[in-house]
Amino acid sequence: AGIDRYIVQSVATTPHQVKSINEFIASEVEKHPGKLVGLGTLHPDSADIKGDVEHLMSLGLRGVKLHPDIQAFKIDDYRCLKIYELCEENRLPILMHTGDSRYDYSNPNRLLPVLKIYTELTVIGAHFGGWSIWEEASKKLCGTPNLYVDCSSAFPYLKKETAREIIRRYGADRVLFGSDYPMWSPEKELEYFLSLNLDENEIKSILNINACKIFNLE
Repeated sequence: AGIDRYIVQSVATTPHQVKSINEFIASEVEKHPGKLVGLGTLHPDSADIKGDVEHLMSLGLRGVKLHPDIQAFKIDDYRCLKIYELCEENRLPILMHTGDSRYDYSNPNRLLPVLKIYTELTVIGAHFGGWSIWEEASKKLCGTPNLYVDCSSAFPYLKKETAREIIRRYGADRVLFGSDYPMWSPEKELEYFLSLNLDENEIKSILNINACKIFNLE
């Protein structure tokens, strides 16, 4: 087993970084055709979020990465509403850092009202929807129709039984594989994932089908 393609992204900690980061990600994708899929970044304090979205899309980026803790905004902050509106309108999925219990910015409770208001917006809650509060988050968020989650930065902290339980609580059709490289090794994370002994359809969904559907990949 190996990894054929990587979804890569970064986040802008200040508005003026948005353009350069998005152009950097796009340039790296261009250097590795068929190997990398790029997501852009946005910042809620930008003076021209609409222009940022248009530029991001013109670069061929497939979605948006947001990190409330690093970017210092709460998921349900009014400053983010324009981002959600434009991403919904343009069918841009958002990969959202969620759940670090040390901060309130990314509490999964703040994600639920956003998902209910922007019902056509697809959000991927990183780290099983709530880093460090994986089980609690999965019980709150499961069954939300426009939410997916990834398993990045979760396996090193979870027993296999718990990881399987969380995946099946969400449903394998709602989970994406992720490694949070360079914090963790993609190969080792994949090895751990395969050791969960999920059935073949679950594995295919998590490793391939769901990401292709969300990001419109062939």
